[in-house]
Amino acid sequence: MSGALAPLAAPPAADPLASARAMRAVFGATFFVRLSFGLTLAVFASYIASRSVGLDASAVGTIGIVSALAPIGEFSTVLLSGIAADRYGRFPVLLAGTAGAAVVMSIVAATRNPWALGAANLVFGVSSGAILAASLAVVGDRADVGHRGYAMGQFDAVNLLGWIAGFALGFAALGTLPNDRLPLVFLGATILLAAGFVFARWTTRTDREGTIRQSIVDVSFLVRTAVRRDVLVVTLPWLVIYLLLGTLFVFLGAAATGNGVPALELSAAIGIGGSLLLVTQPLFGRAADKYGRFRLMSIGTVGFVGVLAAAGLLATYGLSIPALVLLGASALPALAYGPAALAALADLSRTLSRATTMAIYSLTISLGMLIGLLASTSLYAHYGAPGLDVFFATIATALVALTVVRYRDVRAATQAPPPPPTVDSAPVP
Repeated sequence: MSGALAPLAAPPAADPLASARAMRAVFGATFFVRLSFGLTLAVFASYIASRSVGLDASAVGTIGIVSALAPIGEFSTVLLSGIAADRYGRFPVLLAGTAGAAVVMSIVAATRNPWALGAANLVFGVSSGAILAASLAVVGDRADVGHRGYAMGQFDAVNLLGWIAGFALGFAALGTLPNDRLPLVFLGATILLAAGFVFARWTTRTDREGTIRQSIVDVSFLVRTAVRRDVLVVTLPWLVIYLLLGTLFVFLGAAATGNGVPALELSAAIGIGGSLLLVTQPLFGRAADKYGRFRLMSIGTVGFVGVLAAAGLLATYGLSIPALVLLGASALPALAYGPAALAALADLSRTLSRATTMAIYSLTISLGMLIGLLASTSLYAHYGAPGLDVFFATIATALVALTVVRYRDVRAATQAPPPPPTVDSAPVP
């Protein structure tokens, strides 16, 4: 069961104009959604703690629990969202997720009660999973296998740019708004989510995906897909990577300002770096199409190991020139991982169950964020910076080990006779 799955039937011929509209809708909605997510995550810890500079020990536990409820909501329901997108269409699920996130965000702006914020964050995670599963399925549907890396690179660029632009705006808000005005940030995020909904709905107003699809998804299919070796070796590295990112997403803003880093300078640096993604990610995607998914994923692994080493230095010694140089040198190659891994997962999926298969990616990263949040806060509370060093070293070791496993699988596949071609397959290494 390690080969690519074949579709039950050939998909209909793509209408170029409809495909272009669909991609614009996904890219536009994704940017607005991720912009709002990054904006709110940058200030979420300070919003819960009711202080914009630093975090005291008593607030860390509450922040960790409330923040962890979003990935819990995502990974516990995202497969259901994928099933719905495969059966009823991609855009109904995408639009429902975007509308739900906008409603939840407006509720967050009205309260700082940890219980209410936790419940809202749980529903927010459900919406996030629906948006991601449907969006990735659209990109996988509309891009043929020979250009799928480039399309996933475009998606990754828009996705990451939204996150980073949101973080930049959020840090700017931390530096300019008093803490009692932070609800304005969540109101702004509500407007962004509403704009994403309107953009996606308006762009696809003349498209017809079809009504009920010939769904092939059931519980046994989910289990078989999730435990397939080729799926595991593509998705498990994302779990490991998001162990790190889950920690950074929530605590970076308050921790950085608490260590004397001006929020506006941090915002400017992040914004400048984020603008490069519009160039780097499509280029990495093209390289994945030309040179193979594994080569680009390996480059990304080396980059992430460097990022983890830099994170350990920063956790132990604070801001230092060597740590920042290592971080800067490692960040660019780390970005190569995303487009190649997303294209590799889409290559393994078949048309009629693509949203469900791509939902495994969302499940993996949300689980990684959850474990990363809980593990890092617990280790830091009990052992301080040395505990984080061990955490980062463990992540780096696991990432390298999974890359070695992937290398052995790719090498074995190149030595085996090629499988018969299918509708979704092509001779891409």
